[in-house]
Formats: sequence, structure tokens, C-alpha cells
Amino acid sequence: MMSATARSILTPAAIGRLMLGWGTFVALMLSGSLLEAPAPPLLVAALAVIVGVILVCSFGVVHEAEHLARRLGDPYGSLVLTLSIVVIEVILIAAVMLGPGEHATIARDSVMAVSMIILNAVIGLCLLVGGMKHSDMRHNRTGTSAYLAVLVVLSSLALALPGLIGREGAYTPGQELPVIVLTVVLYGFFLFRQMGKQAGDFREVDPRLTAAVALGGDVPSAEGRQSVARVIAEHRRELLLRAALLVATVLPIVLLSHDMAALLDDGLGRIGAPVALAGVLIAMIVFLPEAITSLRAALQGEIQRVINLCHGALVSTVGLTIPAVLVIGSLTGQTVVLAESPVNLLLLGITLLLSVTTFSAKSVTAMHGAAHLVVFAVYGIAIFS
Repeated sequence: MMSATARSILTPAAIGRLMLGWGTFVALMLSGSLLEAPAPPLLVAALAVIVGVILVCSFGVVHEAEHLARRLGDPYGSLVLTLSIVVIEVILIAAVMLGPGEHATIARDSVMAVSMIILNAVIGLCLLVGGMKHSDMRHNRTGTSAYLAVLVVLSSLALALPGLIGREGAYTPGQELPVIVLTVVLYGFFLFRQMGKQAGDFREVDPRLTAAVALGGDVPSAEGRQSVARVIAEHRRELLLRAALLVATVLPIVLLSHDMAALLDDGLGRIGAPVALAGVLIAMIVFLPEAITSLRAALQGEIQRVINLCHGALVSTVGLTIPAVLVIGSLTGQTVVLAESPVNLLLLGITLLLSVTTFSAKSVTAMHGAAHLVVFAVYGIAIFS
């Protein structure tokens, strides 16, 4: 008989997601060659089903990661959540790279799309709705500045530098190793400081949230938090069970990603869609669950949590995805084109400058959000131009 903890975790919804993910994988395995060069209606239906199942499983992953995040507290919890999302993204990009056809720019397109979606669409919407509901919202400027400092460097290494020192938009074999090492070292040092002495720089500072705690609210203060070691010791069973459920929910995404990549390549090729659209679709699939989580946090006035989720996800995306795809490209002999077009580099530069301007303020408002949303709209126009 299951314990109360197990029953609270292995809910009908969680079990349903597992059955849906694994059942879809088994069904595709039994279908054999049915999806090889399918007719357009079957292609659209199959792709819609697979993407839908991947989204459902992604929401399941984020659900478990969010419970872990709430239990562990920031910044540790946000790191669990963002790393879960990045793992899904790397899986989907790798599936496309290893699938049929040429996909030299898929990593570039995905990272660029994620950057625009996170920094402009999601943050813009969060600032807009949060600012309209809570007026101005205060954030921890030291921690936010650290995120943006790392993002400026990692984004430059990933999307700008290859076009200047590389060959045809790709790093040469001799350049790849130093870039991988520098990227991983900077990302690792950032995590080391975030999890260590600078952990306080990534916690809420808005006095309204502090007042909520004093009145019995559910937003923990830095002083009232238990140490991570103590939390793990007291809730070991729950944490292990949730982590196991998270992994079991991620695995169907891994297994289904290959079929999704093949069908996506076939479908976009038939309609003559822009090459970058594949990267945009992957970014939307990956970040939709966390976007909803960020929006909920904004409505509660937890702007630092929004920053931790969004900026943390992007730092992890660039810091882990780029090294991963460069390694995959090196092992498989594929060229990985990372250099962005002049238009996208301009939009990325505007986005980073706008982000620095927005979060250099003591508090953020709905006006900041509106500016970010306009930049995202321009990015959408540029994709189809």
C-alpha cells in the first residue's frame, strides 16, 4: 500500500502523462514503416500527435521540477527547473541534427529563438501583466546584473564571433575546443557563485513579499529558509520520488524526439517554410511550460523568480546547448553553423541593451514590458521577410 507521500506524487494526472508518453512511443514502434514518406494529412496528424504528447510530458517534467524548486527554494529550485527545460531542448536539437537532411543551423536558430522568446516575449508579458497588477516591482539588481553579464558574453561567443573568426559561419576545429572550454568554465563559475556565496543575490527583495511572509504568506524569506542540506535530509523520500518521476517523464520525450524531427523536416520542406522556423518551433515547445510558470510568478508579484526562471533558463541554454551541439557536430563530422544574420544580430544587440536598461532600474514596470514585446514582434516580422 502506497504511503501518503507517494499518493500525493503519483497522482492520476502524473500516471496519465506517463501512460500517454510511453503508450505513444510503443504505438509508433508498432506502426513500422507507416510514417515513411506519409501522405500530407497523415503527416500533419502524426506530427500534431507527437508534438502534443511531447508538450504534455514537458508540462509533467516542469510540474515535478516546480515542486522540487518550491521545496529547495531559490536559487537552487529555479536551477532544477531551468536545467530540466534545457535537457529537453538539447534532446530535441540533437534529434534534429542526427535525423535526415541537412540541419547545420538548427542549434543557431533554436538558441536565437529561445533568446527572443525569453528576453522579449516571456519577460515582456510578465512585466506587462505584473506591472499592471502590482504597479512597480522591485528586483535584486546584483543578481540580475550577473545574469546579463554572463548572457552578453555567452551570446557573443555563440552567435556573433563565429561569423568574424570562423569559416562560413562555423568555428574551425581548432577554435571549437577553446570556445567549448571557455563557455563551460564561465557557466560553471556562474553556477558555483550562484549556489554559494552569492546565493542571496538571486532572492526576492520586494518588501511586499517580505510583508506577505510576516502575515503568514507562502513566499519564504532568506532568513526563514532552511539550508538545502537540511531540506534534503528531512524530505529525502519525496525528493527522490519526484526526481525519479521527472526522469521517467523525460524519457518518452527523448524517444519521441527522433520521430518528431523526421516529420518536422519533411513537413517544413514540403511547404517551403523558412529554415529558421524549425528552431522557433523547438523553442516554443521547450519553453511553453516554463513560460506559464513565469507568468504565474509575475501575477503574484515575484519578479525575482521570473528573472531566475527566464534569465537562468537562457544562461543554461547557451551555456550547455552550444557546447553540446559542437561536441555532437565534432563526433558526427557535421558542420555547426552558429553565426547569425546581420538582422538577427541587430535584434539580439537591441534585446540585450534593452534588457540591461530595463533591469538597471530599481523597479520594473509595465512600460518596460511593452518595449520588450515590440522587439519580439519585430523579430517575428524578420523571420518571414
